[in-house]
Amino acid sequence: MTFALHGLAVSPGIAIGHAHLVSHATMEVAQYQVRERDVEAELARFDAALTTVQTELVLLKTEAEASPGAAAELSAFVDLQSMFLADPLLVDAPRELIRARRCNAEWALVQQMEHLTDQFDEMEDAYLRERKQDIVQVVERILKVLLGKSRKITRRKGADDDDLIIVAHDLSPADTIQFKQLKIGGFVTDLGGATSHTAIVARSLAIPAVVGLHHARPMLRDDDLLIIDGTRGVLIVDPDARVLEEYRLRKSEMELERNKLKRLKSARAITLDDVEISLVANIELPQDIDKVKEVGAAGIGLFRTEFLFMNRDELPGEDEQFEAYRSVVKALPGKPVTIRTLDLGADKQARALRGAERMEPNPALGLRAIRYCLAEPQVFLAQLRAILRASQYGKIRMLIPMLAHAHEIEQSLEMIEQAKAQLRESRTKFDENIEVGGMIEIPAAALALGPFLKRLQFLSIGTNDLIQYTLAIDRTDEAVAHLYEPLHPAVLRLVALTIERSERAGLPVAVCGEMAGDASLTRLLLGMGLRQFSMHPSQLLEVKQQILRSDFSRLRAKVARLLRFDDAAQVREQLVSLDG
Repeated sequence: MTFALHGLAVSPGIAIGHAHLVSHATMEVAQYQVRERDVEAELARFDAALTTVQTELVLLKTEAEASPGAAAELSAFVDLQSMFLADPLLVDAPRELIRARRCNAEWALVQQMEHLTDQFDEMEDAYLRERKQDIVQVVERILKVLLGKSRKITRRKGADDDDLIIVAHDLSPADTIQFKQLKIGGFVTDLGGATSHTAIVARSLAIPAVVGLHHARPMLRDDDLLIIDGTRGVLIVDPDARVLEEYRLRKSEMELERNKLKRLKSARAITLDDVEISLVANIELPQDIDKVKEVGAAGIGLFRTEFLFMNRDELPGEDEQFEAYRSVVKALPGKPVTIRTLDLGADKQARALRGAERMEPNPALGLRAIRYCLAEPQVFLAQLRAILRASQYGKIRMLIPMLAHAHEIEQSLEMIEQAKAQLRESRTKFDENIEVGGMIEIPAAALALGPFLKRLQFLSIGTNDLIQYTLAIDRTDEAVAHLYEPLHPAVLRLVALTIERSERAGLPVAVCGEMAGDASLTRLLLGMGLRQFSMHPSQLLEVKQQILRSDFSRLRAKVARLLRFDDAAQVREQLVSLDG
């Protein structure tokens, strides 16, 4: 029977394929008794499953270490799961239960898991409470083996490249290793928001994805025929022949358009009236550089360094960070690389940074980004030294996130000078004239730009957080996701004001949030005077196409009129007038 589910569209495109269920095996466990004479065989089955999972984890770690940039992010995660797998608290109690109650191994394991997770829920320490999910994921791996459901993502014999649709309640960091090495059509999850780990992976791989579907996972079966419409946020299950043909046609048309866009790789990003526009890329990890080269980006406009810190139990050392930054700048000789300092907190957490995970009434308004870095100077100084050391290998710029106060700018610059002094003392080379910029992502910063214009060398507007803080909307909360409106007049006026004042002061300014990569908003931003767009590589060529068709000077007057509207719906209606 055909039916459709609606969620959040986080990565555009269309995927048609068969479902592969990869999570929540714990939801499928039944209880049954085994015969007295079969108890030893049940225990042997349980022990064999533990051995199989241990082998899986060893192979998984090997795969991680063979993938550039993945080892640092995921090896510690795999080590943690291996540790839980050997913990008597998790594996001995099920054995006792099998003997005492003659129950099946799956049910015994789930009973002990629930006992342990209840204990973790009662812990006050946020870091320890989070370990509950690690236990659940280890148990799911064991259950997959016991139930005969392979955890390894494999392709059906004779399947097409895009014939695999990953379906999950949620996805762990370990699961995503395989996405780097195996072509998949797309994926859907019950949990997640536009900026969740799952969404980020989908965009980095340029594959369609829908998240926040709530109850999709229990409603689907392995090998169900699915259509993902990642542009509209729709999952269609068991489509009929007419719907299937319609989406196959739409998919072919989209692929044809994408192939045409590839011809623009070497074209200069220049408007019809000869205004040069800089199109640079956002990356999360060093291995993303390949995608940057594929689209001919003019450099890196935003290197989100917090992803080097996430999904691991130890901080990356100064040397490890230095190697990551150096590898990126050396891969793009002659092109600028803008490295943003740690932007952790709120929805982006790191297990290794215990202080960043403390309980806060409202994490989005708490100790995050530069606030955290200034509160933890040793962590901040190690990162600053690593960035400075890498600066001798190419054109690196340093970007400070979430600045709001003049004293935060001054303290950040003092810390940079302190890091420079430490390197001079150790006779370590670095670029003495490295440029330092600030992110405009808090309304207070946009409305009080004076200190930014006087003390910094460039600005970057982070529209994701600027929208969140201007409209008082948690961008990861599905309940208010419909109120997250980039075209709200207040947001547009703050963006336009920042661009205008920076232009007047002769300070370069970029937009690096999702608005920069939305081709439907390219002319709007051009009309505000924007000359540098920073986006995910998968969005760059479509934005370039819009630039090549635009007249910069004519758009200025049109957008000035559009900014007078007080309603987002009116702004949206008037956007069409910018196409003429």
